[in-house]
Formats: sequence, structure tokens, C-alpha cells
Amino acid sequence: MSKKNNLLSKLFGNKQQTKTVTFGDSSFVNAPGGRIWTFISIFSLLFIWVLSSIFEWVKPIYWPPIDAVWHQFISISTEGFRNHTLLEHTIASVNRVLAGFFFGCFIGIPLGFTLALSKTMNRIFDPLVEFFRPMPPLALIPLVILWLGIDESAKIFLLFLASIWIMALATRSGAMSTNLSKVHAAYTLNANKRQILFHVILPNALPEIFTGMRVAIGVCWGTVVAAELVAAESGLGMMIMVASKYLSTDIVVLGVILISLIAYAIDILMRYLERKFVPWRGKVN
Repeated sequence: MSKKNNLLSKLFGNKQQTKTVTFGDSSFVNAPGGRIWTFISIFSLLFIWVLSSIFEWVKPIYWPPIDAVWHQFISISTEGFRNHTLLEHTIASVNRVLAGFFFGCFIGIPLGFTLALSKTMNRIFDPLVEFFRPMPPLALIPLVILWLGIDESAKIFLLFLASIWIMALATRSGAMSTNLSKVHAAYTLNANKRQILFHVILPNALPEIFTGMRVAIGVCWGTVVAAELVAAESGLGMMIMVASKYLSTDIVVLGVILISLIAYAIDILMRYLERKFVPWRGKVN
């Protein structure tokens, strides 16, 4: 039998180890590589946009032709828009989003663990979380202006509100899904509470935390447009809002595309970090 197995391995190499069942396997879906379909999807959209621009399928007032958007990209990059170049607008928005997202994670993740591991703290804070979670941050803009004024702190605070509740709920969900048998096994090995938190509960919660981070930063990018209404002098959101008042759809589309590209790049980075630091996701431990 051993000679037969060796002969088969020489003939077929590693083909016998090839995964044949893919439906329901999240590790197969999130496996690296295979980006060809992503590029096909993107270039298909660009091709349709080019055709619609050439044959004028869509009126420019509703959707601008691709050459008009490209012209605005070159113009704003060199000459600027409202005293700032396109790079400066982009950097301003990225800094605000990352700052709000950071503080949302910095407070939301510990809050989520508190809700999951302490019955008393859960009873105290759970009503507050469930009360503020469905509240749109944009509805608080007048109050935020009264509390913090119109400087950068007000914009960052709005983005913080957009991310903190998502991170708290994602962390709580991940921590509470820890298999109790793992906790009991850790106790039998004389592990203390700190060791159980960092070596049992945290690894189990990390997949949910990364999912929450991806959702939260996406919500932050969706909120930054309104957050920059608070007397912002720079930012992609400010550029979009000002251009929309004058029906400059080419500038609006340019801003939307830039926000989408940056958000997608950050999401790809998070997927990479998730594969790097949470390789056990979707696998039986």
C-alpha cells in the first residue's frame, strides 16, 4: 500500500490535497489571490461609463461624462478648490476619519468586553448602548456645535459617535460567543482571569472585532461628508457639498470616487491584517 501511495503521489503530486468542497467554507471565499474577477468588475463599470459618455446615454446633469470628471481631477489637483488642492482635501478627510475611528475603537472595544464579561456593567451600560446605537450622528450636529464649537474636535467627535457603538456591539458579540468549554479548560490549567481574557476570549472575539472595524470605518466614510458641514474649510465631504449646491456633478462624482477608492483600499488593508493576525477565522479550533 505504501508503494502504491508513493506512486500516486508522484503521479498526481499535491492534487489529492486540493480542496473540492468550497460551498460554506469561509476560508475559501476569503483566500488570497483570484483578483481577476475584481479587475473584470471594475473595468466593466469603467467601460460602461466610457460608452455612456461617448454615445451620451445619460444626460450630463444627472451623470457627468468621464472626460469631465478627469478634467476636474487635473484642475483641482493643480489649481485647487476653495484654496486647497485635491491632495490637501483628501488628507484632511483621511485624518478626520482615522481619528474618529481610532477613538471609536479605543473606547468601543473595552466597552464591548465590559458588556460581555460583567453582568452588573452590562445592566448599566446596555440600555445606553441600545439607546444611542440607532441614533444617527447627523442628528446631533446642532448639539455638537454647541458643545465643541466648529473646530476639528466637533468633526472628529461625530465620526467617533459613528464608530463606537458598532465596535462595542461587535466586541460583545465576539466575546460572548466564546465556547464555555475552552474557559473551563483554561481554569483547569490554573489560568487566571487576565490569562483567560487575553488567551481565550480575545482570540475568539478578534474575527468579530475585525468585522466591526471594517463596518465602522465604512460608516465613518459615509458620515464624513456630513461631518464636514460643520464649518469645514477643507475635505472631500466639503468639496462634494459645495459642488452639489451649484450642480457641479463632475466634482461631486470625483469626490465620491475618491472616497470609495480610499475606503476600499483601507478595507483591503484590514482584510490583509485579518488574515495575518486571525488565521484561525472560519476554522474549527
